[in-house]
Parts: sequence; C-alpha cells; structure tokens
Amino acid sequence: MTFVCVLDHLILLFFAIQAIYLLVFAVASKFSHRNYLKYTNCDHKRIAVLIPAYKEDSVILECVMSCLNQDYNKDNYDVIVISDKMKESTNTNLESLPIILHKVSFENSTKAKSLNFSLSKLENYDYALILDADNVIGNNFLRDLNTAFANTKAPIIQAHRKAKNINNDMAFLDAVSEEINNSIFRLGHVNLGFSGALIGSGMAFEFNLLKEELEKINAIGGFDRALELTMFKLKKKIAYIDNLELLDEKIQTYNNFARQRKRWMSAQLHYLTEFIPELPKQLRQRNKDFINKFYQQLSLPRLLLLGISFIISSLYSFFDLNMSIKWWIVFLIISLSLFLAIPQKYVSRKLFCSIIKVPIVFYMMFINLFSLKGANKTFIHTKHGVK
Repeated sequence: MTFVCVLDHLILLFFAIQAIYLLVFAVASKFSHRNYLKYTNCDHKRIAVLIPAYKEDSVILECVMSCLNQDYNKDNYDVIVISDKMKESTNTNLESLPIILHKVSFENSTKAKSLNFSLSKLENYDYALILDADNVIGNNFLRDLNTAFANTKAPIIQAHRKAKNINNDMAFLDAVSEEINNSIFRLGHVNLGFSGALIGSGMAFEFNLLKEELEKINAIGGFDRALELTMFKLKKKIAYIDNLELLDEKIQTYNNFARQRKRWMSAQLHYLTEFIPELPKQLRQRNKDFINKFYQQLSLPRLLLLGISFIISSLYSFFDLNMSIKWWIVFLIISLSLFLAIPQKYVSRKLFCSIIKVPIVFYMMFINLFSLKGANKTFIHTKHGVK
C-alpha cells in the first residue's frame, strides 16, 4: 500500500469517526425529553443573575429590564451588572434601576475577570445565573430555573439559547448553527446519558460551586470551555433543559462572524493542550463526560468538516471515481446529521436561500485556521446591537 493510500485511509477514518459521532447524537436528539419544568411546590431559592457587560451600551438595558420583570419573589434574586468600559450615561441609567452595579476596569478585560470580581463581593445565594448583555429572558425564566434545579438535582443547568434576531442571511445561518449545536451537543447528549455542553450564557450553577471553581480560571477566551472541563474533572453533571428558553442576539456581519469563530477555535485548541495531562487519570476513572468533551476538543468544527469532506470528494471524483465513493458517503453522513439536527421551523425557503452563503463562511473559517497562534492571549470582543 502506497504512502498516499495510507494517508487517505487515516484522514478518511478521522472524518468518518466524526461523521458517525454527529449522526448518533443527531438521531438521539429526536427522542422525547423529560419535562423538568413540571410544577413542583418548591421554595424560591436565592438567585444571583450575573451580567458581565464589556462596551455593551446598546443592549444592556433591554437585558436588565427582562431580568427585573420576573414572576419570582423580588427578595429572592438580585440582578448584578458588571460594567466594563461602558459609557457613563449608561452607568447612570443602570444606577437608577433596582440592581447591583459593579464597575470594573481591567487593562486586559475578560468575562472571567468580571465574574470573579463580582462573585468575590457576593454571598448567601443558592444559585448563580450567567447571562450575556444581549440576552433576553421571559417573565417565568427564574421560576422555571428554580423548578428545574429542584427536579434535576444537578449542580449545573444549561438553558436553551434561541435566536433573538434573524434579520439577515448571516443571522439566520448563525441561528441555525446554534440550534444544530443545541440538538447534537446538548439534547442528543442528555438523551443518551451524557452531560450537555455549556455555551457561555444562559447557564446556571450552584453558587458556591461556581465561586470556588471560577476563581481558579483566568481564561481570556472560551471561559465556558474551561469551566466545562473543570466541572467534568470533578464529575459534576450538566443538565440541559430544552424548554427553558432565552433569547440571544445572532451575528449579522461576516466580520463579526469571523472574529467570533476565531475566538472559539483558538479556545478549543488552547484547552485541548491544557487538559491533555489530565486525560490518563480520567480514562482510568472512566469519566465519560470528560473523555467525551476532550474528544470534542480534538474534532473539527462542523462547517470545516462538511466543507473539507466536500472538497476532497470533488477532487477524487475528477481523478479517481472509485476512490471518491467512500468520501461522498462520509460527506452525505455529515450532511444528513446536520439536517436532522435543524428544528423543523427553520427548514424553510429561507434556509435554502441562506445556504448559498455557506461557502463564504467556510472560507472565512478555513482562513482562521492559519491565524490562531496567540489569538487566545487577546480578548476578542463581538459587538452587539441589531441593525
């Protein structure tokens, strides 16, 4: 067997494993999911709603107002905004509201630093909910979150983040991408007995657990990945509640998309290397959540997996049709997995019209692969505000 054939088989195996992995969890996401929000007569626990806000003047007030308008005992929750480099006029408006405002100013700002600053000043809460400044929650969110904690008995809960806006093709594609993640890496996972993946916001923790573990993390990008791997190392379960929903602003421009995905890919590479020394111990302990998450860190982002398999399949079709067949099978499995993971409401004419933008998005992600070095050492901010 020639070197080229061996290399082809190894690369094919790498892609095929990921394709089957996606298909298994995409199919699992179609199973029924237990309703953890079914009413139970549980006490209203004390909740700290933490909103780190770095230059988020355009969206912070909408987020805060949605948090204040809760069908929940007012004495049992506080809204805490951590204002980092926001305008003084914004801070003045926030100070007029019944919230706790923490003003911070770091030379190198990160979400982890802001959260740790606030957590160090807070005590006597049962749960902590982390939101992004562009999130909006419904009136029943805290009540349902409290019920979910009582029913799941899990120390960590990830809510279902949905699109706040699909005002252009880029936002629509970003919304579909997030729902694919929700299906495969959250709903499909919990249906098969794994923990769901954290996503950076809409995630809630037992307060003391978050306070103790987050202070050990000094992540610049991808603090949710660091938190996730840390919690799995401690064998803490993450529950995903599919019908506990909040809204999140979707990316509207190619530039913001490229910046956001560059941050994500850089964080993936960084935490892959950081947690490698822990892997042998977790393998011996058969810690399935840690091992599963570590595998995800090794995997290619879905769009790169789809695009590269398509390119290889197409090239083989020109030079050796027989060699191309197995690659086309892998490409079709990946495509089927992603299609199965898309919620029915997004399967529309708009989806097929938006697909023509996928090659541009793939190109931008592919180019990002060659500029990841050092990206995790710099805070990459994504601007918010629907245009």
